[in-house]
Amino acid sequence: MGNFDHVFEQHVRDVYRPFLERLAEREFLPIALHVSGPLLEWLELHETPLLDRIGRLVGEGRLELLLSGFYEPVLVSLPRQDRVEQIHWMREAIRRRFGVEATGLWLTERVWQPELAADLAQAGVRYALVDDRHFLISGFTRERLHAPFWTESDGKRVALFPIDERLRYLIPFKPPADTVDYLRLLRERGAALAVLADDGEKFGGWPGTREWVHERGWLTQFLDAMGGLIASGEIRLTTLAAALAEVPSGGLAYLPTASYREMEGWSLPPDAAGRLARLERDLGPERVAGPDGALVRGAHWHNFLVRYPEANRMHKKMQALSALCRTRGDPPEARRAIGRAQCNDAYWHGVFGGLYLPHLRRAVWHNLALAERELRRGEALAFETLDQDGDGLDELWIHSDAFSALVSPHRGGVVEEYTLFGAGLNYADVLTRRHEAYHQLALEEARTAGAPVEGSTPSIHEIEKGVRLDRLPPVDRDARALFVDRVLHADLTLDAYASGDYEPVVSWAGVTVEAHVRTTADAVEVICRTHNLEKRLRFDARGGLVVSYRWPAAEFPREAVFAPELSLAHPVEITYTPAADAWSHPIATVSKSERGLDETVQGGSVTPRWPVGTGQARVELLPG
Repeated sequence: MGNFDHVFEQHVRDVYRPFLERLAEREFLPIALHVSGPLLEWLELHETPLLDRIGRLVGEGRLELLLSGFYEPVLVSLPRQDRVEQIHWMREAIRRRFGVEATGLWLTERVWQPELAADLAQAGVRYALVDDRHFLISGFTRERLHAPFWTESDGKRVALFPIDERLRYLIPFKPPADTVDYLRLLRERGAALAVLADDGEKFGGWPGTREWVHERGWLTQFLDAMGGLIASGEIRLTTLAAALAEVPSGGLAYLPTASYREMEGWSLPPDAAGRLARLERDLGPERVAGPDGALVRGAHWHNFLVRYPEANRMHKKMQALSALCRTRGDPPEARRAIGRAQCNDAYWHGVFGGLYLPHLRRAVWHNLALAERELRRGEALAFETLDQDGDGLDELWIHSDAFSALVSPHRGGVVEEYTLFGAGLNYADVLTRRHEAYHQLALEEARTAGAPVEGSTPSIHEIEKGVRLDRLPPVDRDARALFVDRVLHADLTLDAYASGDYEPVVSWAGVTVEAHVRTTADAVEVICRTHNLEKRLRFDARGGLVVSYRWPAAEFPREAVFAPELSLAHPVEITYTPAADAWSHPIATVSKSERGLDETVQGGSVTPRWPVGTGQARVELLPG
């Protein structure tokens, strides 16, 4: 959700259409295919001929369509009722567009938790795909993982197909002869089944793969090689449904919480992620790829919500609105908007996760705004005291039928969310600049990726290991929000302030304030006090916000300046009383992507500055 049209257009042109056409031309069928809900919706509007072609292959029994949550959520991140509903939406879309009943499931990002078995079974799923790693970390040997297994939760069963990691790294990055050798080895060992399931984008959408797969002939060579194996009777292509019926079960399996290897590493805090990377380097690639390597693990997907409070705020707001929606009769428009806001990519970060991409976070917040506007139609201005982010500390949720805001007393009374429903924007959606493990690792390596082995092309994860930095990027002193309050030294320069490399005279960024709420007929006012600052945040029913300050000037150096910082994701009209000298600078992050390292502007910092002797000031935000 929120991706650009040109990205969809490019992938249809360079990846999806040519890949499917070549497979059909060469009769490399049947295969299984998963089309995400956001892509399916885009294709319905822009590329119906491709959907028609898929439909013909489905009708001929040469293509098996897979389920998922429709808007491609990580299922374990959702309330359990929402998980089932998302899968039902996908089943209905496949039935409506292609006229078939899908019963197999692509597990988004292969994030597994044991209770999923019951939820999948309830949603009508008979089998799902997970990584072989999920089994290996439970002590299964790799040789056993060439069959479907069964698992259960609450007495409800689902079959699981282990995806062969070796095939994922061979195809399409290594010469087809390597895949032939591997498949023959499996056959010699008596393996009945080999499962490859992976991102379609690797066949022309990832860096270097279009040239490698299509222009340099890898796909033609691969289809020739596989055609030879098929003609000789050494392999047979099959759907997952047929494999489940024909291949004897591998038995019972209870899998722990898991995802793929890289995801578990990405979800670790930076220091721990660095230690894991160094440990794997010390063990060496051969041992990491062996049975011991499966026992060397990172953290679980949910740890992204600990690492990134911005992701957690989106997630907990989604959960709160989903629960509110259920209590209000589940209006379809609000429920669909919540479903779109559950799209996984903006909630995490690795090489692929889109947390660092503002347009993807904006899509989540926009859909949350649409849902909340629908659910609060006609509501008066009100507030709630609750621990919305789940950290054991209360926030204040202030809302009407025009806006929604979250004030955090344990962070100095900052505004962590400021969503105006008319604009469909959260003006506080700015990502904090923070240290990432790959910053230090890239600085240590200080070298570009090595040349690929002759006759191969580097995978995404090989590109990932080759990123370099000449110096560490800036890191913020404090988590970003609206109205992070400080007193600054008079001689502090804008450049030093923008870099985060300074010491304030005083900062209230992490101070717990005493907060009281006063309501009137037309406003909610939050009064925050500490021994040396009074801060009043006044919200009117339309979403207008006035923040007033009083401070004891004598307690601070005479030449210092009082300087509340607003980190804004979108432009908004601001007035200052008295008039202020306002600093502004862009907030840019350096993050890893499939291309290497990207610098991304997350928003802008605006900091009005008053001589500390003024003793009082006011800032007003005017909704558009």
